[in-house]
This record gives sequence, C-alpha cells and structure tokens, in this order.
Amino acid sequence: MIQAEDIEKLLRESFPRARITVQGDDGAHFAAEVVDESFRGLNRVQQQRAVYAALKGKMDGPNGALHALALTTRAPE
Repeated sequence: MIQAEDIEKLLRESFPRARITVQGDDGAHFAAEVVDESFRGLNRVQQQRAVYAALKGKMDGPNGALHALALTTRAPE
C-alpha cells in the first residue's frame, strides 16, 4: 500500500524545488498539487504527463500501487 509521503518523495525527486501537497489516507486514492517553475509555458496535459512520469509506473494498470490521483499542476504566480 502506498502512502501520501511516498508519493511526495517520488515527486520531490523530479521536482526538488516544487511546492507539493499530497492528501489521502486510504492507500489508493489521493489528491496532489504540484506547483513548479518547470511547468511555465507548458499546457496542462504536458504538466500532468511530467508528474505521471515522476511517479515511475506506480499508476500503471490494475496492479499499480496508486489507483486514483486527482492532480492539480501549475507554475508559480
């Protein structure tokens, strides 16, 4: 079972300077907000693809550790 701290750690590896908030405590369904300068100039789909890549397959298929992630991404204001 994956925990919010595990998700944040994975994201932090790819986005070390980001403001990252991960919520959820049932081990399968989470919400995350990632605010990072690297998202500037990217559209929402490109931003979210970068975040999913940082999760290194944890959401892949029915056997993935992470089943649902409500994701908010943006560049800092």
